[in-house]
Amino acid sequence: MNEEIESSASASQRTASTLAAAAIVHTHHDEVDGLLADFASSLRERGWKVGGVVQRQSGGTDKEHTHLVDLDSGATFPLFQRLGSGSTSCSLDASGVVAASAALRRALQDGADLTIANRFGALEAGGSGFAAEMLALMSENRPLLTVVSDDYLRDWRWFTGGAAAELPPSLPALEAWFVSIAGGLRRQ
Repeated sequence: MNEEIESSASASQRTASTLAAAAIVHTHHDEVDGLLADFASSLRERGWKVGGVVQRQSGGTDKEHTHLVDLDSGATFPLFQRLGSGSTSCSLDASGVVAASAALRRALQDGADLTIANRFGALEAGGSGFAAEMLALMSENRPLLTVVSDDYLRDWRWFTGGAAAELPPSLPALEAWFVSIAGGLRRQ
């Protein structure tokens, strides 16, 4: 594992950023939700203060069973709404995202060591969703980790001014990035 972390640290240095922000870049077929949740859980188990939201499936595999989970309270918020079989409208539940945004604001206020935002996607690229909270975290250079698909990578780069790290979907890469911004993986 140490060799993997050292190897990933070298890769992370190539994507060094001026912000304490990073995005796990993935294609639509990659499973990153579990990786992000596991990484947050691992850091919390080691004593780091990690706040924000992760994405989880509950009770099924369709969109209607996808929720945002507040890392501190465990509260869940719907990510998608049921629109009916004939609908062609976007099924994102903007009200669920707005409600979940309180977790990001609380992480900023409480001085979390790392804030997790489940995605930078369509809402954020359009200036809504978690955009305001992410900008607030970045303006104070607070550690922020999110996920961005290839479809929104150009928007993410514009949003961050190209100053955020871009990471592959791997635990060693996440660990190496966190070491680079937090100064280590052990908490007192």
